[in-house]
Amino acid sequence: MLRQSVERNFEIIGEAIRRLEDRDPERASRISNHPQIISFRNVLIHGYDLIDHDAVWRVVRQDLPVLVEEVKALIKESEEGNQ
Repeated sequence: MLRQSVERNFEIIGEAIRRLEDRDPERASRISNHPQIISFRNVLIHGYDLIDHDAVWRVVRQDLPVLVEEVKALIKESEEGNQ
């Protein structure tokens, strides 16, 4: 269940970044590896039989902390711009 939950959340993250790229490409480009995040989402959704679970956990440990910080910075910038 934990694996499914993690994978589902990556699917949501990938879709959110894809939509951001459609609406605001400049902002999306400020997220490291955003095209790879979208591709990762596509593999999780469409290539579920190809999922390398060790690779998913590497993403959790190595890449997710960077993404969290980048998103926090974008949110803070957006909030400051709305004041």
